[in-house]
Order: sequence, then C-alpha cells, then structure tokens
Amino acid sequence: MENAVKRIGVLTSGGDAPGMNAAVRSVVRSALYRGIECIGIRRGYNGLITGDIVRLDATSVTHIINRGGTILYTARSDEFRSLEGQKKAASVCKLLGLDGIVGIGGDGTFRGLVELSKQGVSVVGIPATIDNDIVCTDYTIGYDTAANTAVEAIDRLRDTMQSHERCSVVEVMGRNAGHLALYVGLAVGATAVLVPEKTYNFERDIVEKIRQARLNGTTHYMIVVAEGAGSAIEVGNRINETLGMDPRVTILGHIQRGGTPSARDRVMATRMGYHAVEALAEGKTNRVICAHAGSMVDIDIMEGLAMKKGLNEQQYAVLKAMTGIND
Repeated sequence: MENAVKRIGVLTSGGDAPGMNAAVRSVVRSALYRGIECIGIRRGYNGLITGDIVRLDATSVTHIINRGGTILYTARSDEFRSLEGQKKAASVCKLLGLDGIVGIGGDGTFRGLVELSKQGVSVVGIPATIDNDIVCTDYTIGYDTAANTAVEAIDRLRDTMQSHERCSVVEVMGRNAGHLALYVGLAVGATAVLVPEKTYNFERDIVEKIRQARLNGTTHYMIVVAEGAGSAIEVGNRINETLGMDPRVTILGHIQRGGTPSARDRVMATRMGYHAVEALAEGKTNRVICAHAGSMVDIDIMEGLAMKKGLNEQQYAVLKAMTGIND
C-alpha cells in the first residue's frame, strides 16, 4: 500500500538536552527508510511560524549522533502562544506540504503540539529534558548525560574539599523537580540532598547530617541542592552562620546541558525517533513516545500531560539510609 505520509517536519523546542541531535538523526533516517521526506524546522515553533526550514537528508545528519545541543537550534516563541500564531504555523505546514510534525522537548513542547493538532496537523512528541520530569515516560533524553556531567564535576570538587577539610554546596538544575539532584546525590555519596518535592528543615536535614558525619570521622561534606529547593548560596551562608564552617558554593548551571551525550542517551534518542516516525506513518496523531519497562510505547499527549510524577520514594529511602538520619 502506498504511504500516505510523504513529508514530515522535525523541531526541537524549549531547553536543549544532550541527545537531541541523536533524536533528530533518528527521525530523519527512519523517515528516509520509509520513503518519507524530512524537513528540519529551526528555532522551534518560532521557525514554524517564520518558515525557517532546511531540507534534511542522510548526509545532513551524518556525525551528529555524538554532538551535544541541537543542530536545529531551539527557542521559545511568545507568538506561538496565541491562536493567531498557531494558525500561522499550521498554514506554513500546509504550504510546505507537511503531513506531520515530530516535536522534541519537554512539557511546553508537548502543549505546543496539542495546539498545533487543533489546527489539523498530525503531531508526535519525543521527551527530551535533563530533569526527567515528563510523567508518562520512565526516561527522558538528556537525563543520563546531565547526571554524569554533574557527578564528574562533584567528584572533582570532592578532591579539593577533602584536601582542605571543607564543606561543598553544589547546586544542580531542577527548578520544579528533584529527580536529577536525588540521583546525583546518591551517585556521589552526598551528605545531604535538598529537592523541591520535600520541604526541608535546615537543622534536621543539613546541620544534623553534617554533625553526624563529623562524629563518624568525616572531615569534608557534600551538600547537593536542586535549584528549585533553594539557593545554594543561602544554604552555604546558613551553614557558615550555624556551624562556623566556610563552605564553598558551586552552581553547575548550564554546564549540565552541554557535552557529548552518553551511550544511553544516544540509544534512547535513536529508539524514540524511530518510533515517532512509525507512529506518524501509521496515521497516528497527538501521541508522545514513552519508555516503559524497556519498551517503547506511544500514548495520548493529553493523557500524558495529565499524569503527576512524584519523587522516586525508593531512591529517597535509600538516600536517608546512606546519610544515616531518619525523619
């Protein structure tokens, strides 16, 4: 049977994440494999409105699987938030003859896809965010690389903290979710971890943990703070005032978003890209590709967005045991 889908577009939107290029590559090659033409839309939804496009072929995506960032660039678009902007974007899709759009990004990207679908455009989303906070999927592209980047940086910090017998307070990304901070904290053997999902008590969750660590013979301490849980600078100041220590504060910031994607991110991105094209080729729309127990599935975007994702309580229980303090 002749393929009804002839041409699709692919865009990256919102914050960049390592592995986005691998996802773009997979979408392009999976489309070509099925005889579908692929158009790259640059600068997210803004590019869809302005017609900022580039034809993508096998050569275009050669040697990008190992590159961080996104070759399509990413941007936020205020114009696309309006109905007029959404209609304009849909008109560009019609003008270009696009039978579907693959959007790579987080919650905001998916909400944009939903609005685009209301204008008659078939859409599929691929979850890519270092926060791993897309509820409907076990994993989001970029998480593993960001975690490894943070762990490597903290291991280096620990070397110098140990030499000077100091306390280090490290702020990692995670404005609304503490998955990355918790995971990194476990990986580096942190003295304490602060996450936005748990209201922390300074005396119990930081002071007492440092005190117990010192009584156990430790002379250097590592506090990991998710940006949404509080300011690492303020935490450092309070440690100084309360314990008379001179903590060193490090804010890792956007360093976590860059760098060569890990093997896991490359493989997950490649698998998700393949399944996104498959979904469009089968005539599906309003779907998001999700990793579930090692398999790839697609579910309704609205259903996915409605889910609530809490902190991994098993990981949190392990953290409490490792730091030696009960609530």
